[in-house]
Formats: sequence, C-alpha cells, structure tokens
Amino acid sequence: MTTHAIETATPNSPPVVATTRSAGRTRLVYLDNLRMVVITTVVVMHTAIVYGAEGAWYYREAGEKDTLTYVIMALLGGIGSAFVMGLLFLVAGYFTPRAYDRKGAGRFLIDRFKRLGLPLVLYTVVILPIVKYLLDLHQGYQGSLSQWLIAYMQGVSSLADGPVWFLMELLIFCVGYALWRLITDRAGKRTPPDRMGETPPGNWTIAAMAFGIGLATFIVRLWALVGVYVEPWHLEPAHAPQYIALFIAGLMAYRGNWLESFSAAQVRPWRWIALLFILLMPVLAVAAGATTGQLDPQGAGGLNWLALAYSLWEGFICVALTIVVLDWFRRHFNQQGRLAKVMSDNCFAVYILHPIVIVPLALALGGIALNLSLKFVLVAPLAVVMCYLVAYLIRKIPFVRSIL
Repeated sequence: MTTHAIETATPNSPPVVATTRSAGRTRLVYLDNLRMVVITTVVVMHTAIVYGAEGAWYYREAGEKDTLTYVIMALLGGIGSAFVMGLLFLVAGYFTPRAYDRKGAGRFLIDRFKRLGLPLVLYTVVILPIVKYLLDLHQGYQGSLSQWLIAYMQGVSSLADGPVWFLMELLIFCVGYALWRLITDRAGKRTPPDRMGETPPGNWTIAAMAFGIGLATFIVRLWALVGVYVEPWHLEPAHAPQYIALFIAGLMAYRGNWLESFSAAQVRPWRWIALLFILLMPVLAVAAGATTGQLDPQGAGGLNWLALAYSLWEGFICVALTIVVLDWFRRHFNQQGRLAKVMSDNCFAVYILHPIVIVPLALALGGIALNLSLKFVLVAPLAVVMCYLVAYLIRKIPFVRSIL
C-alpha cells in the first residue's frame, strides 16, 4: 500500500488526533471525523446518565424510566465505555512519536503541558466550580458566593475531576514516553524517526494482546474496583491496562504505519469477533442484574466469575471495535463537508466544555414532567447542538482559542 503522509488538521487540534506526520501534505481526515464522532458520543452518553443510564455524572434527574429503555441504554453505554476512550489513547499514541522526533524532549514536554495542562487547569479552576455552584443553588444553597467558594476550595480533593481525567492520564503517558526516549536515546538505541510500511502484527498476536488486556484488567480489579480513583490525579486503575496497552500500540503503529497498511482481509475476522462480543453483552448484562434495574456490584471487580468474564469481554471488545471502527472510518469517512469541518475544529472544546452545557440544560428542563427515556430522546440532540454552538462561540475569544 502506498505510504501517505499527513499534517495537522488545524492549528489548535488537540494532541488526541493532531494528525501530523513527516514531509507530505495529505491529511488523514478520517481521524478528524473519528475524533468528532467519539466526542459527540461522549456528550450523548453523559446526557443519557442524566436520564437514567448507568454511570457517574454530576447530576441525575429523578423520575420514571422503563426497564426496556434502561437495558438498551445500559448495553449501549457498556459497549461504548469499553472501547471509546481506549481508542482515543491509541490515536494519541500514534501521533506522539512524530511530535517528539520533531521537537525533542524539552519542546515536546512544553507543548504537552500547554495543550493538555492548560485546558485541564481551565476546567478545574473555572468550569467545574461553576457546574458545582449551579447544582448547589438548585439544591437550595442560600449562602453567599464567597462562603461557597471557601467551602468548595476546602473540599477539593481532585485535580482532574470529570472528563479532563483523560487529559491528566494522557499527560502522564506523554511524560513517561519522553523519559523512555531520553533513556533509550542515550543508550544508543534510538528508534528510527520514520520507519514506514512494516507489516502489522498478525491476528493471533492481536488476539493474545486482547486476552492479555482482559487478564491484566481482572488482576488489577482484584484490589481496585471500577469507580475507585487515585487522587488527586483522578486516575482509575481499573481501566489502566487497556489505556496503557492501546497507547503503546499507537506508538508502535506509528513506526510501522499500521493504521494505513492494515488490510481489509485482516480486518474481516475482527468484524465477526466484534459482533460476537456485542451479542455476548446482553448475556453479561442479564447476569449482572440489568433487568432488575440494579447492576450486581461484583462486575466491578473482585475474585468472582462475573468480574473475570467482564474483564475478558472488555479486553476483546475494545481491541475488536478499535480495529473495526478505524478501518470503517478510513474507508468511508476520509472526507469532510463544511459542517463536519466546523464540528471537527471545535470538538476538543466540546469535550472540555460540555458539562457546563449539559448540567444547566438539564436543570432548566427539570420542571418538565416526562418519562425519562422520552426526555433523553428529546434532550440529547439539543444538548449536542448547544455544546457545539457554545464551543464555537467561546473559541472566538482569542486567548481561549489558543488553548481549546
């Protein structure tokens, strides 16, 4: 397959998909589109949690929800959460070596702290306090703003609460990569800066990786259940094996140009594997008590069959869907219209800003009495449109645009 070179889609694209490669000028537009779809999915999933889906979020509305819709939302949410963020870590890893090769350790780290650290600070210092203050007002807080701020600052325990945990974890990975490069470069084992056209690993090797991710996940969850975080960094060990493995896979994929050289014949079995494990999800969900409206906490970890089954399922589904989705976008979505280009340019800002849109919107519509499932169907498209509109307008501010 002909080797393609790519360059940054926009000056302010986040490191997640900063589509930069060596000398050429052809963009991997499908990665821009993939990032936009993934972040839009995150907005929809967080809106779903407001209206009854499983998951952690700042606000959940009380109300009637039907069992069928709850099960469907649990299935879709479980599948999405099993691979979406791991996919972003793989793509982030894919473009990390190029940035380091071009800038060297010092400039690379400065750039990562600017492009990941500053949005993290913006969220933690500005956006999150606003969201929390609005929630406390909704719950009847009557004190002064200064009193609230003092109490809030005294209670802060996390530096990366909310969606910016991804920025924190990616920043740590980038620092680790820089240290590894410094050590190996000094030892005379520097990786060639641009090896192209290597054959991707075989499917049995990839399957072994998927099994390894699942097994490592189960072992970690013996002592760190899903939803347990290490503060103040807000890191969740329960998903660390997947994120670390896929970030490293992205690093290796860059050197071999695997994203472009993965053949249709090699992808085909992974479509069937993805379908098989998607069909297994309802079995796991029923076993975990989804039909009762309350999931069995054993699925979150510990020495039990449900935790083992879910960990192995998660390892295979994240690898299979990552391969299938990347191939699908590469073949069908490697172009952009005007709307897609605008959404792609602003989706990183949407990721950072969406809580400050979803939470006030949900509070404002809280007085409308509707079945929660129906309300989600009505509110989710509105939330997506508002998130992109707010992000577009806020990025018109020069200083904000430079970090979002």
